[in-house]
Amino acid sequence: MVYLWLRAETKAMEHRAALTPSTCKTLLDRGFKITVERSPERIFDDAEYEKVGCHMVPIGEWRKAPEDAYIVGLKELPEGETDPLRHTHIFFAHCFKNQGGWTDILGRFQAGNGTILDLEFLNDENGRRVAAFGYHAGFAGAAIGVDDWCHQKLNPGQPLPPYKPFPNETTLINHIKERLERAVALNNGKVPEVMVMGALGRCGRGAVDFARAVGIPEEKIIKWDLAETKEGGPFPRILQSEIFVNCIYLNQPIPPFFTPAMLDGERNLSVIVDVSCDTTNPHNPIPVYSVNTTFDKAVVSVPSKNPLPLEVCSIDHLPTLLPRESSEAFSRDLLPTIIDLERRHESPVWGGAEALFHQKVKAMNDLK
Repeated sequence: MVYLWLRAETKAMEHRAALTPSTCKTLLDRGFKITVERSPERIFDDAEYEKVGCHMVPIGEWRKAPEDAYIVGLKELPEGETDPLRHTHIFFAHCFKNQGGWTDILGRFQAGNGTILDLEFLNDENGRRVAAFGYHAGFAGAAIGVDDWCHQKLNPGQPLPPYKPFPNETTLINHIKERLERAVALNNGKVPEVMVMGALGRCGRGAVDFARAVGIPEEKIIKWDLAETKEGGPFPRILQSEIFVNCIYLNQPIPPFFTPAMLDGERNLSVIVDVSCDTTNPHNPIPVYSVNTTFDKAVVSVPSKNPLPLEVCSIDHLPTLLPRESSEAFSRDLLPTIIDLERRHESPVWGGAEALFHQKVKAMNDLK
């Protein structure tokens, strides 16, 4: 019997869940055992999990979970902790691409003989991720990008107000569409151009779909992917668009898309949304900011000699702007792979994830 323990998220403003009540119901019917930590932040009420038969426990009890329980979550573990980790954790660890603090995280698992099966690296036989939040990340990222452009026109010089989750896509679209109409009117009827980098992937499709949904004309949606970028950056064309949404998957060093010096010259660009959010990656192709933003403070200003404002959104959990829909989509896609935990050691997906964990631990130890 496979034992899953869904921990409560501790990251601020994180309302999603890796396992939804509907997914849990399917797994329970199959014979899985599931414990769920109560959470006032999760978009799904505790009662929704109780109703399908999940065992409920207080927040943070995963530390006392039985050795054979898989600890399932989405975002980072609580900050500031250094104790060894003994369980197998399934989550986005954000430490396999040498991000800031990666050795600290891996060191805790090595010390406790635990394992990370990273959700970002669960790949099928074709190398494609079995489940990802990419579509809703791009969708939400484009929403904040367009909204910030509108805010610059409607409330120049004023900080962008905090965001709270929207109940559904329709509410979000209608909210931004109304603001866009007012902002365009103030902009002499000129609609902003939105450039999407990585437009053919999950994330890029989400960004493009949002731009269309709020009424941005097709000719104002610039879609770039591998064909347009094969020669390598920098790309001055980016600066011609008012809004730039970066949706690439960074898995190797690449030249920057633009440099800080380029931003001092002539440009229309006033909003950058780095959905990919490789903020601490040494090869971040948008080397003009150094912090992750939050829903409370969604953008950070970029210094420039050009008087036109320029702001970056670098929220690393954008899909939580639409937590219920994004969670349902992700959990539904992940379900067949979770079921495969019944035969984990014969599963190429789980086997590949475990092999990658040991490879990264070795890389860490080689640095010593």
